[in-house]
Amino acid sequence: MTKFIFVTGGVMSAIGKGVTTASLGKLFQFRNYDVSAIKIDPYLNVDPGTLNPIEHGEVFITEEVWDFVPSMGPNRKDDIDDLNTAYGKKQVYRICEIDQDFGTYERFLDKNLHPSSNITSGQVYLSVILQERYGEYLGRTVQIIPHVTDEIKRRIRQIAEKDNSDVVITEIGGTVGDIEAMPYLEAVRQFRLEEPKENTALVHVTLIPYSEAVGELKTKPTQHSVKTLLSLGLQPDIIIGRAKIELTEQVRQKISLYCNVPVQGVISNPELSIIYELPLIFEKFNLGTYLIHDLLQMVPPKPDISKWEELIEKYKNPKHSLKIAMPGKYTLITDSYVSINEALKHAAAHLDSKIKIEWIDAEPFEKDRSKVSVLSGYDGILMTPGFGERGVEGMILAARHAIQAKIPFLGICYGAQILFCAFCREFLGLDKAASTEFVPETCDPVVDLLPEQKKIKDKGGTMRLGGQEIYFKEGSILHDVYEVPKAVERFRHRYHIITRYAEEAQQKGLVISSYDKTGTIINSIEYVKDGNWMIGVQFHPEYKSRPARPSPVYLAFVKKCLEKKIQSS
Repeated sequence: MTKFIFVTGGVMSAIGKGVTTASLGKLFQFRNYDVSAIKIDPYLNVDPGTLNPIEHGEVFITEEVWDFVPSMGPNRKDDIDDLNTAYGKKQVYRICEIDQDFGTYERFLDKNLHPSSNITSGQVYLSVILQERYGEYLGRTVQIIPHVTDEIKRRIRQIAEKDNSDVVITEIGGTVGDIEAMPYLEAVRQFRLEEPKENTALVHVTLIPYSEAVGELKTKPTQHSVKTLLSLGLQPDIIIGRAKIELTEQVRQKISLYCNVPVQGVISNPELSIIYELPLIFEKFNLGTYLIHDLLQMVPPKPDISKWEELIEKYKNPKHSLKIAMPGKYTLITDSYVSINEALKHAAAHLDSKIKIEWIDAEPFEKDRSKVSVLSGYDGILMTPGFGERGVEGMILAARHAIQAKIPFLGICYGAQILFCAFCREFLGLDKAASTEFVPETCDPVVDLLPEQKKIKDKGGTMRLGGQEIYFKEGSILHDVYEVPKAVERFRHRYHIITRYAEEAQQKGLVISSYDKTGTIINSIEYVKDGNWMIGVQFHPEYKSRPARPSPVYLAFVKKCLEKKIQSS
């Protein structure tokens, strides 16, 4: 029988519930259990695909694309035609753009997750409202309780049944006390009432601030947070204390007393430079034994943490250090590029190195071109993904500087398109070369909409999305680093490099290193000539990078940066 763990957050957001959830899953994997994860996001968006990364963090892309049918649920598509006839519009939403926490889950668990595991209020309320219109609730008043809470519970159980995992860990987004999260917390209360006691556990992650003035950790915010949970009928089984330092025994005893949780259920989550170390911290506090054996009454084998410990040692003892510049437009919060950041760290650790990443706003380059010379102080440049026209000329200037200064360069998606615009300006004499995304009337549209995108008006879930096959050109760098003729990587784009311009660019040394299956969509370009090492990929290899299995693209890039630094030193 599947066990269910629910993770809530208190005091404030952004305290690491995602890393905690993933680390809890790792405890089960250490004991050879199969784990799946669900993330509940209380916002009314159907998915985060149209949200600004500065506001919400990056959008994570899954391998699979899910056709979400609101009134039928994930696995009931038999009435789609009737539904379309009834409403005159296709009520099917393509989802593979999901919350960034899924990147954390996949990296820790080394497991591809399905997009249906990201439950949003938009999905839940769409389902309930369309079911009402479709006649599911004839004669009844549709209410939050029981109809919305029943839909939430149905989705959780359906995902658990589909995944057939031993354990399903569900993270509730936001903070306890948020109005948006109330239906989900009520659904959890009902869920725990309906299941045998040993089948569920509630883990509450809370901030324990450190007072510099008195030199101690303060537990009062945690007490208030738990009090709010109790008022909703939820008693936490475990409290994870997120703090600047490790919790002392005295602090754990105090939280235990005032929050009615046994002291062995009060666990420290201190600040860590390597987030992948958290499962080992949890093991140090015997959380695995307490959660799995004592609370869930499972009979687990002895945990095997040796491989994970070896991995952490690689991260802790680097021999080299590299500085990587990331010019872009979403530089206000690091979560905008969290998967890229982690992919760079994975590759660096594999090469006994550590990475210092510096995010650089490219807009100032447009006002003062001389400022772009700051990029010469870095070992490599990674041109970030993005959308729209803001800051794009500064990004093109950065790419041209990389060409001229022969700095190792990697462009991701939009960054690859920027590289191509820079190349065309630098070598083909096309001074106005641009993408129609940011210069619609350009005389040299070297990047343009994919043909199938030109008639699309809806913005949500309509890009070229999910896992797509890539066919590599023999002799190219990508063919060499992947060591296979084709691979599957994840995509998220509307625009692409135009073939006739790329073929002209080949005469100046550019290499089209991969296409899609039809041979019509360029998936990557390379410029490796006269001391340059530049790669642009239309896909997002960072989404498949893992701590113990770095992305081949990122590994090749970091390796080249390291070689260049060693040669020049």
